[in-house]
Amino acid sequence: MYALLKKEISVFLSSLIGYIVIGVFLVSIGLIMWVLPLDFMDSNILEGGYAGIDPLFVLAPWLFLFLIPAVTMRSFAEEKRSGTMELLLTRPITDMQIVAAKFFACVLLVVLALLPTLVYYYSVYKLGYPPGNLDAGRTWGSYLGLLFLAGGFVSIGVFASAITGNQVISFIVAVILCFFCYTGFGYLGSSLSSGIVGNFVSQLGISAHYSSMSRGVIDTRDVIYFVSVSVVFLLMSRVSIESRKW
Repeated sequence: MYALLKKEISVFLSSLIGYIVIGVFLVSIGLIMWVLPLDFMDSNILEGGYAGIDPLFVLAPWLFLFLIPAVTMRSFAEEKRSGTMELLLTRPITDMQIVAAKFFACVLLVVLALLPTLVYYYSVYKLGYPPGNLDAGRTWGSYLGLLFLAGGFVSIGVFASAITGNQVISFIVAVILCFFCYTGFGYLGSSLSSGIVGNFVSQLGISAHYSSMSRGVIDTRDVIYFVSVSVVFLLMSRVSIESRKW
């Protein structure tokens, strides 16, 4: 499993697309947070006069909707296209280990894309008045929430890649599924009613749980939710690749 995980990371980093995806993510975040006018999503830190990187945690999920499908789209789709899927399935590891290796490799790549954003944290930490006037606990809690969100999106992307042999289709399906899981249940819940049923439907969506964690509040229910979403989609991915043996 470790060998497969290492191979997935090296293949992604050895391709130009990998650096383009990470570069576009970082440039987009940087421009919106530091350069574009304040009235653009109220996100410009320098004009806002507030020591915090909250715009990062507001913007990142929307960029993840495209970044993560771009990272996961080749997970199984490329194996099927190149004809190496059968060879992969004959390795002395279980189907779930194959899925898990793909999942953790993609999560590590997303973490790699997030690491440079720590420069923003350090910059705001130094620019604050007085220096260090920054809610570190909330910030690190929000980063943890972002990692859980990334794990949920990655599991959806891996599933999308497992059900198709075309990377473009995998990307599109992953974007649609991630968008629906992030915002769809919230819209459905608000359209039903403001009662118990509407609230229950809204809580099925990723956005409701991420919003809580992005404020730095680590609730066990939110953690269980994200773990459950990831496990469900990874199990469906395993079922999809097992069906090739039938």
